[in-house]
Amino acid sequence: MMLVELKNASNHVYASVLAKQIDCTYSHVVKILQEMQKAELINFKKEGRLKLLELTKKGHEIASNIESIRTML
Repeated sequence: MMLVELKNASNHVYASVLAKQIDCTYSHVVKILQEMQKAELINFKKEGRLKLLELTKKGHEIASNIESIRTML
């Protein structure tokens, strides 16, 4: 669901914002995001002290597929 949240975000998304949106702890979200980065689904973009989250092309495709499946159910 994190991928879908990132795909549908209208503003810049940070790990702390994402944690609040999906009602999860910050540390858990960071661990999951690190795994997603290893799988080349997201990138971290440094902006000063903050790290923005960006979907890669592969991550965007997977998020779109997840959304499609959700609408079918």
